Amino acid sequence: MPFPHPRPTLLMAFLALSGCASAGAGNWVELGGKRFTVEIADDAAERARGLMFRDDLAADHGMLFVHDTEEPQQYWMKNCRIPLDILFFDHQRHLVSVQADVPACSAGDQCPPYASDGSALYVLELNAGMAASLHAKAGDELVFGPGIGKHD
Repeated sequence: MPFPHPRPTLLMAFLALSGCASAGAGNWVELGGKRFTVEIADDAAERARGLMFRDDLAADHGMLFVHDTEEPQQYWMKNCRIPLDILFFDHQRHLVSVQADVPACSAGDQCPPYASDGSALYVLELNAGMAASLHAKAGDELVFGPGIGKHD
């Protein structure tokens, strides 16, 4: 619906900037006492895109995938340029398994899959080596910041 006069354009620009600022501070999770700023992938398109075509990932950042159902999950690194740790969590946010130091893959559909050892609802991707530095082990709890996780 169009605005009645041009002034709302300035308001819209301000709102967009404030939205960007809050998105920057935005979503976070904690694992092993360390906080990570995360992007949320909670629909099929976002989960499929994941971290494809990115050249880097800040040390304290990651991507949290939220699935619709808890079941064995399988991830691959198609078009992913960043080596990652892939951590799988159940509905209680307990660590099920880790695929550590998964290499980047430019082989397209020939990239191998990396599966969870059990059913998972949440998957956290972090820079390779982070799981080892956190001493992550099965049963560790993933703590969500406010507003994350429609499956409690």
